[in-house]
Amino acid sequence: MADAINARDPRKLGLLTIPGVAVSLLPSLACPLCWPAYAALVSSLGLGFLVSSTYLLPLTGALLAVAVVGLGLQIKLNGYGPFALGLLSAALILPGKFLMESNAITYAGAAILLIASAWSLAPSRSAGSASCPACPPAGEGSRESV
Repeated sequence: MADAINARDPRKLGLLTIPGVAVSLLPSLACPLCWPAYAALVSSLGLGFLVSSTYLLPLTGALLAVAVVGLGLQIKLNGYGPFALGLLSAALILPGKFLMESNAITYAGAAILLIASAWSLAPSRSAGSASCPACPPAGEGSRESV
């Protein structure tokens, strides 16, 4: 299935980070004021069983894994930068949300994941565009007459 996605447009794999960011920004059910909004959101999506924090950690981990794998499949196109940022963001989001319960660390991880996603979606420079626009492309120089 991944080959079918890669064959169409491999840049679209960067969009796999969106579910990971969305779930990582959900409250960890510690704030009583967030309960009604959280319950309404997941119930409207038919995911009412997620109100328990028992399911939130595995779901967040699974969606972050999907996001990082999507960035990893683009290493040939974009290099290791977006993938490394994706790993860093997952390393910040999971402990920041579930161990330390720190919103600042969780939001920083989510922001880094969004940056990695944007980086993976941005068009990369081709080898020809890196040279001076006034210079002819490689292999097309002026030839002297013999």
